[in-house]
Amino acid sequence: MAKSDERLKARELRRIGVSVKSIAKQLHIAKSTASLWVRDIILSVEQLEQLRQQSIKGGERGRLLGALKQKNDRLLRIKTGEDKGQLLVGGLSKRELLLIGTALYWAEGTKKQREIAFCNSDPYLILFMIHWLGACFNISKNRFYCSVGINEIHKEREMMVKSHWSHITGISLSQFRKTSFKKVKNKKIYDNFNEHYGTLTVKVTKPGQIFYDILGIISGLSKVKPA
Repeated sequence: MAKSDERLKARELRRIGVSVKSIAKQLHIAKSTASLWVRDIILSVEQLEQLRQQSIKGGERGRLLGALKQKNDRLLRIKTGEDKGQLLVGGLSKRELLLIGTALYWAEGTKKQREIAFCNSDPYLILFMIHWLGACFNISKNRFYCSVGINEIHKEREMMVKSHWSHITGISLSQFRKTSFKKVKNKKIYDNFNEHYGTLTVKVTKPGQIFYDILGIISGLSKVKPA
């Protein structure tokens, strides 16, 4: 297409309210050229408003695409980190399991009441600790008893919540004690209300010497000097 024809086409498009950017794209010319060719054409108020709305929609689409890219990048980083972590950890020896479990108990467990007990909302941590006690101290699941802690607004879901924790841990519902309902008023309404399961406290019956053995290992860890 000759330049004169391109210029006429550009002016024709502009008169019907097409944006300078779109004109340049359709005619395969520089945006600056398109702007120069149509700069004397005055658009109506309606045409200007239409262009403004298109610009807003384009901006929103750009923001959504940007947010989607950031999310996908984040998910990729998480997956990469998980793959690296699994490769790095591999299998655990019994000694490694003993030390890791004891370190977690040091952070999360009861140490002053002569009982073996820990509380958390993370099911993976709960499972790890139950496995640690079983593998390293030969504590069978029939020696555990549990209690749920949850806001009182979930009172009607009590059995559902207890069944959830029983299913995850493999500990019978008969070993669950009275639920502790927290009287804290929530001012917010959450979308995942029915997916909230509070915290689980796990205790061991007749801990005996094992309690002191765990404290002894914690004491040993506390005296380790970094290399």
